[in-house]
Amino acid sequence: MTEPHPFADLLQDVHAYYSGRLAQHGPSPRGVDWNGVAGQTERFRQLERVIAPGASFSLNDIGCGYGAMLDYLLPRHDSFTYRGTDISPDMINAAQTLHASRSNASFSMEVEPTVIADYGVASGIFSVRLSRSDAEWRSYLASTLDAIDRTSRLGFAFNCLTSYSDEDKQRPDLFYADPAEIFDLCKTRYSRHVALLHDYGLYEFTILVRKTV
Repeated sequence: MTEPHPFADLLQDVHAYYSGRLAQHGPSPRGVDWNGVAGQTERFRQLERVIAPGASFSLNDIGCGYGAMLDYLLPRHDSFTYRGTDISPDMINAAQTLHASRSNASFSMEVEPTVIADYGVASGIFSVRLSRSDAEWRSYLASTLDAIDRTSRLGFAFNCLTSYSDEDKQRPDLFYADPAEIFDLCKTRYSRHVALLHDYGLYEFTILVRKTV
């Protein structure tokens, strides 16, 4: 018998939240709880920095939503294989509909990747904690990073809202991570080659973990 996922209840809440956003705003940045195209594109640009230039590659996009990261990558890379995973069936259905003609892409409803790729990326999946405590959310974050690490051959990248955000602009349903704490977690658990990017104008940071340099 398959053991239930240790964060099944948490993931069900997150699934319901994002399915509601998609129903309200459609396959758009607001449908995945971003403010607009410019911010979404900038996040993708930072995540893309983990990918070695020039070579073909495979990529797992964890929490892929409607597949916007694929749209970002297509004009920028000549040869790659993309696999998007998400816990929301509505998101996966939207992604499959929007990218039905893309032979190098596939989408699957999964909690974590089941296929190893060269790289893993995750944008926004650590932001919306809803009513969960900081302690529970940190445990979920660490467990998810373990899964991304296991399924990424060359490296992975992800972003978090930053605890340096202005206090009067912070929302109680969002998780604001300590950049130094997350950097230390990645440096001690995954690789010696870790970069912390906190200089691109958004209230967040991006971590790049490279397993080879």
